[in-house]
Amino acid sequence: MTDQTKGRLSRRGLLTTAGVGTLGAVAPAMAPGGSQAAPAAGMEDMVDLTRSYPFYGKGEQAGVRTPPQRHVLFMTFDLTTRQRADLQVLLARWSGAIAQMMRGETVGRVEPSQPNAVGFDTGEALNLGPASLTVTVGLGPNVFGETFGLSGHRPALMRPLRELPSDAFVPGLTGGDLSLQACADDPQVAYHAIRDLARIAKMTGFAETRWTVMGFGRASAGRGQSTPRNLLGFKDGTRNIKDDPDFEKFVWIKDGPAWQQRGTYQVVRKIQMQIENWDTDRVSDQNNVLGRHKVSGAPLTGKEEFDTPDFKQLGEDDKPLIPETAHIRLAAHENNGGLKILRRSYNYTDGINRYGFLDAGLLFIAYMNDPAHFETLQTKLGASDALNEYISHIGSAVFFVPPAPREGSYIGAALFA
Repeated sequence: MTDQTKGRLSRRGLLTTAGVGTLGAVAPAMAPGGSQAAPAAGMEDMVDLTRSYPFYGKGEQAGVRTPPQRHVLFMTFDLTTRQRADLQVLLARWSGAIAQMMRGETVGRVEPSQPNAVGFDTGEALNLGPASLTVTVGLGPNVFGETFGLSGHRPALMRPLRELPSDAFVPGLTGGDLSLQACADDPQVAYHAIRDLARIAKMTGFAETRWTVMGFGRASAGRGQSTPRNLLGFKDGTRNIKDDPDFEKFVWIKDGPAWQQRGTYQVVRKIQMQIENWDTDRVSDQNNVLGRHKVSGAPLTGKEEFDTPDFKQLGEDDKPLIPETAHIRLAAHENNGGLKILRRSYNYTDGINRYGFLDAGLLFIAYMNDPAHFETLQTKLGASDALNEYISHIGSAVFFVPPAPREGSYIGAALFA
C-alpha cells in the first residue's frame, strides 16, 4: 500500500492521483460508553482507509448511523439447522470474526494447519486496512419462531412485509433468516468480510447463502456528506434522516425488553431500473418524474438542493409545479403525516440481462422502528409514482437489527438467556 492510499482522500483525490500528497490519518473519536462518535466536522465525506469503527458497544450496531461508506456487499442466509445451540454458535463466531475484521485484523491464521478449517482467514484483504468497514447483522422473522424456541422473544413489530403494489419479485431474491450488510471504503474489504463470514456459516453447516447484492457508489448521504447520485443521474437522499432527534423518533427502538432497545428494523429492496428507457426521455420529463432538477438537485419550486419543496405552488397552467405523481411529493414527510425513514442505499449492477440491456438499479436499504412505516410510504409510491414506469421491485426482505453486543458477548446473546 502506498503512502497515498493510507491517507485520507477526498472523492477527487481518489480519481486523480497526480499531485496528491498524503494526509494524516485520524482515528474516529469514541463517545462515552464505547459508542461511535461522528467524524470531525468536514471529514464525513472523506475517505480514510485507516479509519475503523468498533463492533462492540452499549448502543446501536455500527453500519446504521455510521456515515455511509463507498461500497456494500449485502447477503442473506437460510438457517440449515433446527438446533438453538447451533444458532448461538454461529452468531458468536460471526461476532468474533466481525470484531476482528472491523479492526483491520485477520480472522485467525492465513495458513491453517488443516484444510477447510473454519477459523482461518481467506487472505484477500491482507494489508488493506480497516477502510471504515462495518458489518451489520440482521435476524429474519423465522428466527423468532417455534423452531428455535424464540417466539416469546419476537420483537413486537417483527413480521414479513405485506404485499405491496410495487412488488415484482424474482424467485430467489426474497426473504432470509439472517442478513449481513458489509460496508467499506474499499470494495475488496467489504467482499472479504462477507466471504469469510459466509465461509464460517458453510463450514459449521448451520446456514447457507440465499441471495446477495454487491453495491457501489453510495446512493444516500449521512450527516456532513455531499448528496450522491443514483444511476438515473439524480441526487438521491437529499432529505434523508441526519439529525439525532429524527434518529430517536423514527429509527431506534426505545421500548420493550432491554436487549431490543437501540435496535431497529432493516427493510431491503432490490430495485431494477430500466435504464435504456429512462435515457430516451427528455431531461425536462425526468425532472417532472422526480420533482427535482437533475443537475442542481433543487426541487422544481426552488433554486438550491436543500430548498424546502413548495407542494402548493402552481405554474402558469394552474397545475402544481411539482406534479401530483412526482416521486418527492409522494415520499415527502409533509405529505405522510411527518413520517420519515433512514435510507442507506447503494447503486448496483449485475452486467447485462438476457435481453441485452443493462441489468442495474438500486439496492434500497432502509432502517426504521416500525416496518409499517415503509409499507405506508411504498403503498403510495407503488400506486401513483411516475417513476414506476422505469423501475421494478424485484427483491425484498425484512430483518430485526439488534443493538451492538457488549465486549465479551455476541450479537443477540440475550435471546438465549
